[in-house]
Amino acid sequence: MKISIVGTGYVGLVSGACLAECGHEVECVDVDAAKVASINAAQSPIHEQGLPELLERNVGSRLRATTDLGNAVRHSTMTMIAVGTPAVAGRISLQFVERAASEIGAALKDKRDYHVVVVKSTVIPGTTDGAVRRAVEAASGKTAGLDFGLGMNPEFLTEGTAVADFMRPDRIVLGGVDPQTQDVLAEVYASFDAAAPRLRTNNSTAEMIKYASNSVLATLISFSNEIARLCTAVGGVDVTDVMRGVHASAYLTTQCEGREPVTAAIASFLEAGCGFGGSCLPKDVTALIAQGSDFGLEMPVLRSVLQVNESQPREILKLAKKHYPDLRGARVTVLGLAFKPDTDDTRESPAFPILRLFAGEGAQLTAYDPIARPVENETMRGVKLAASLPEAVDDADIVVVVTRWADFCKLPAMLRAGNREPLVIDGRRLLPAAAFARYEGIGRQER
Repeated sequence: MKISIVGTGYVGLVSGACLAECGHEVECVDVDAAKVASINAAQSPIHEQGLPELLERNVGSRLRATTDLGNAVRHSTMTMIAVGTPAVAGRISLQFVERAASEIGAALKDKRDYHVVVVKSTVIPGTTDGAVRRAVEAASGKTAGLDFGLGMNPEFLTEGTAVADFMRPDRIVLGGVDPQTQDVLAEVYASFDAAAPRLRTNNSTAEMIKYASNSVLATLISFSNEIARLCTAVGGVDVTDVMRGVHASAYLTTQCEGREPVTAAIASFLEAGCGFGGSCLPKDVTALIAQGSDFGLEMPVLRSVLQVNESQPREILKLAKKHYPDLRGARVTVLGLAFKPDTDDTRESPAFPILRLFAGEGAQLTAYDPIARPVENETMRGVKLAASLPEAVDDADIVVVVTRWADFCKLPAMLRAGNREPLVIDGRRLLPAAAFARYEGIGRQER
């Protein structure tokens, strides 16, 4: 099938490259000419495992990029909208989605063939059948479900493993205004593993599935962090041991006869840490709360999820102050700026509120991340950005682990070799406490 995709961020470019790998002809559209040139040169503008190899194999044959949205739409059977939906004043902004929908509609005005418009961006329930439908119909003069198809096909991609997530989906949600739209969407995924369930729904249900899925994950993280606080208060209870016991539950394991039980992937969200970030969970939970408010619903559970998450960086500061009541002049190194490992995405990373808290206490700050270089982030003003892990921890009084990069597992040996004994605050419970002379970890308090 010939598919055009509007937007070349994480969702758009990964989707385009993976669909090309599956044999479809894909044209990615972006207003950024430099990004388009980079893609056409088979150079990935984002850090994502496996993506460079897909571009290398498919650019020039089944995958290309362009700035000409109209031409891409006219020469394809389906157009996916995969543009950003940034948060503005606690609500998602649909300006880019509506603009893309309007431009797609204009391209469809004189097109005779049946064309399917599919929203891939994460949008609140009612958006596809509301704002998107109105924009396409107004610009095209056509009617959804009659003259063109209108669908919603949410993505379930995790940055760092997005290519694998797309190629081996655990579910495929086919939202559509009519059966024909769903049929065309199903054809796109016909070559995918038949074991992955196909859920045919209306568009609003497809949108809600995405939001509910992300809200579950955010809730599990905040729940784990609240339990961690109680473990610390009680003393003599380590949250990692508690969660190991929780993970062993039959609810969270796959039992295979003759084999050790396998822990379900969702259990990884039942781990304490310094808070969740990224472009999805904080924004999506906030958007659902805002939509609930529009209907007169308080959404107290989701509000609590955000409250716990927003206050979690202060737990790091509390641990530091047990050893340094006065942090003025203390040399503090924060390890990890990306919101999770294997990505360069720093959006909503807990590293930044942690840095701001220490800056407010007068500490001297250094930061290091193997990939992320957020030099334009305002929080980084006055923060030394180290070029390597040894440089970052060389003269630190306090080392704070924020991101679970595998590279940081070298820290115990590195500190021993340098005969250094800084206070290590493990915000992800990545490292063994016994490996350090001075160690503090989230959800752990020795009596």
